[in-house]
Amino acid sequence: MEDLEVKKLFNNVFEGKTVLVTGHTGFKGSWLCIWLKELGANVIGYALEPYTENDNFTVAKVGSKIKSHIGDIEDYDKLKRVFDGYQPEIVFHMAAQSLVRLSYKQPKSTYDTNVMGTVNLLECCRLTDSVKVIINVTSDKCYENKEWIWGYRENDPVGGYDPYSSSKACSEIITSAYRNSFFDAKENSKAISTVRAGNIIGGGDWREDRLIPDCIKALKNNKPIGIRSPQSVRPWQHVLEPLSGYLLLASRMYEDREKYSGAWNFGPAHGAIITVEELVKSLIKHWGHGTYKDLSDGMSCEPHETKSLILDISKAINLLSWSPTLSVNEAIEYTVNWYKASNVDYDFCASQLDDYVGKLTRGRNTGSNGG
Repeated sequence: MEDLEVKKLFNNVFEGKTVLVTGHTGFKGSWLCIWLKELGANVIGYALEPYTENDNFTVAKVGSKIKSHIGDIEDYDKLKRVFDGYQPEIVFHMAAQSLVRLSYKQPKSTYDTNVMGTVNLLECCRLTDSVKVIINVTSDKCYENKEWIWGYRENDPVGGYDPYSSSKACSEIITSAYRNSFFDAKENSKAISTVRAGNIIGGGDWREDRLIPDCIKALKNNKPIGIRSPQSVRPWQHVLEPLSGYLLLASRMYEDREKYSGAWNFGPAHGAIITVEELVKSLIKHWGHGTYKDLSDGMSCEPHETKSLILDISKAINLLSWSPTLSVNEAIEYTVNWYKASNVDYDFCASQLDDYVGKLTRGRNTGSNGG
């Protein structure tokens, strides 16, 4: 990455620091590892094997750039050995079962991973003196969703209709309990926050039952895209958007534990809150060809899915001076460019990151954003 602009964004906090990322082989985790590596961090990963050989982690060869450990977040002893061996200073917890529909099929496994996995992670942090900052990545779906037309704020009640959503609410409650019991920022050297983002899109996600991967598979095979809930409203954002918030928050927490520990929303600007159908139409336009079909009439027996979910990001805007950089159109363009590229590797991902950071720094210098 060119010059030191990206490091200046975070006050050089990550340079030379040992940073542990759980879930590093996943979609968001792989992009976070690339960004941390570009920031000069000593990156340690702990996660299950990548989902497919086409995942961003694999094609970008992220594992060759960091110290990658394959393990289950439910395996406390193995996780603790990684903590003991590397003594991380900053921890990002992303390891999770992250699919709503899968949680209906595998509720116990979802809770085992998302609830006890959080406990295992926080126990390791509690018992590791080197840890100074902990970011637990949960979900916008952790809120007790009332299908409001306005955004949820960080102090709104958590809940969750389905096993996935409620497991993330449980993770929030567990984190709050550890903060109150063990990580009081006034008395303790550790700072802990939870972060909630919207529906993340970007290159290298191939999980089942996710809209973008399903769209890309259909487009590559010249088949119509089937959409189950065309009028559902979601806060869409490119993967680099919330990651910029997580990194900014972690850098601030490192310097001021008491002020910045807590819960934070990192959603998109209001213009990026559009229906599934609108997103699919835009994706097809950027792809250059394709069609879609509405499957909602045959979905009466399908599991419950939220129809409307919006995040209020006033706290991040006012207390962190963070705001979204990309419009939804730019987020889709970045995503399509990754999937259409024939030469995706680490340098390709770093170039997308470099382009994003250029927009980010220009936006901050002018006081504008991608809304």
